[in-house]
Amino acid sequence: MGETKLPLGERMKRLRQERGWSQSELAGQIGGDGRQISRYENGHIVPSVEALTKIAEALDISTDFLLFESIARRPLHVPDNGISERLLDLSDLGEDDRKSLFHILDALVAKTKFRSLVREME
Repeated sequence: MGETKLPLGERMKRLRQERGWSQSELAGQIGGDGRQISRYENGHIVPSVEALTKIAEALDISTDFLLFESIARRPLHVPDNGISERLLDLSDLGEDDRKSLFHILDALVAKTKFRSLVREME
C-alpha cells in the first residue's frame, strides 16, 4: 500500500502517533531525547544514519520508506518462511514462466481474500 507523500519528519510523526507514543517515548526507544525527536519531526534537523536506523528499528519500518517518498510502506522485520531465497531465483525464470507464476500467485491471494470475506459473513 502506498503512503501519502510526506517529508521525513511528517512520516516519522505519523508512525510514532500510530504507536501511541509521545516524542519522549520514541526518544527513549532510540536513546535520545524528546527535543531531538521534535526537531526531526519539524524538519529542523535530519537524523544521522545511526539515529535513522534506530528509529526504523523502534517503529518497525523500513529505512527506505522513511527516506524516500515514493517507496511503499513495509515493516522492517518480516517473517521469511523461506520465501526470500526463492524470490531471488525468480529473476532466472523466463518471461512465460514468470507470467504463469504471477497468475498462480494472484489466484492464491484472491482465494485467501475470498475465504476471509466468507468467514466475516458467517
